[in-house]
Amino acid sequence: MKGRNMTRWRDPAKDPRQEAKSNVITAEGAERLRGILDHLSRVKRPALSAKVGEAAAQGDRSENADYTYNKKELGRVLGRIRYLTKRLDELQVVDRLPANTHRVYFGAFVELEDDDGETLALRIVGHDETDTSKRWISVDAPLARALLGKAVDDDVTVAAPGGEQHYIVTGIRYSPVA
Repeated sequence: MKGRNMTRWRDPAKDPRQEAKSNVITAEGAERLRGILDHLSRVKRPALSAKVGEAAAQGDRSENADYTYNKKELGRVLGRIRYLTKRLDELQVVDRLPANTHRVYFGAFVELEDDDGETLALRIVGHDETDTSKRWISVDAPLARALLGKAVDDDVTVAAPGGEQHYIVTGIRYSPVA
């Protein structure tokens, strides 16, 4: 594989192997990302910079584990700050309810029932705020795409690794917008 770097970043618009992320986010999700960025910029970065400075003052940097570790950690934090700053500029905050709240759109809390009578509750959110523990799925996920525009009692079929999954939409609600 001469000349091919498998770990380099590829522009999703130019590389069909990568799917583009939607640039939408809920108001709560945007606030959370701003909080993380603020914490990294005001607390984490200055603390790590001070640690790097203290470790560098001890002398030989080549054998100084504190210096090496904190320098790498500072680089990681700076990279995360750059990413969040750029990402927040790209995102479109969806801070209003859709015109028809009886259909599934971005930000909806959806209740589903499968063929076995099992229920599944989830929320459709932006890529940056997905959380499997809360069952918040990306608007780009196949299930979310299949749900968009559906109403209560509509059938939904989605391709899954184990075969097609069938659901019936049993509930749709939206959280109030502040």
